[in-house]
Amino acid sequence: MSSPSVVLLDTTVLIDILRNRNQRQKLLADLVASGRELAISTVSVAEVYGVLRAGEEPATRALLGGLEWIPVSGEVAERAGRLQAELRSRGQTRGITDMIIAATAIENGFSVATDNRRDFQMEGLELLPLP
Repeated sequence: MSSPSVVLLDTTVLIDILRNRNQRQKLLADLVASGRELAISTVSVAEVYGVLRAGEEPATRALLGGLEWIPVSGEVAERAGRLQAELRSRGQTRGITDMIIAATAIENGFSVATDNRRDFQMEGLELLPLP
């Protein structure tokens, strides 16, 4: 599945889709209409379920069930740790979950859709422009 036509949806975008914010449902529809494949890191699954509100589970299951789930491989875990260490050496602190999502995209050649652009500014990672 390694292809730049695949978009890895970050947790921020998934939550916006579920809560109908920032025109993210339109973004999702536009990406699908343009032939882009949509994927998520299994880390994002955990993050989304960690912030569910009452009544959101059916829509969450429907949304996540329609996406390709990318597991955390050994290569992704190693790259995530190296990314975090490299940024820390430059005085920048990033959470390991964001580093795992970034490493997943880099390892697979995916672009990332996120509202959290600051934490994903790194070499080798293509960020999808969001409206």
